[in-house]
Amino acid sequence: MIKMLLGQVRYDKHITLRQLAALSGISKGGINEIENGKKNPTLKTMCALARALQVPVTDLFEDTNGIKA
Repeated sequence: MIKMLLGQVRYDKHITLRQLAALSGISKGGINEIENGKKNPTLKTMCALARALQVPVTDLFEDTNGIKA
């Protein structure tokens, strides 16, 4: 199983939902739904978020065994 780390990465980088939305072009509500597990993002969306956060897209995921994806 894959765990989404988007919220943690955003928090660690001190970026607000509003800032990430502006940087990524993804709506604030959409990001919130992804972070709360209410929405499954496309790879394109995750790549846009990773670019905005200036991290590899793999940093936004972790498997449930604790090994980085």
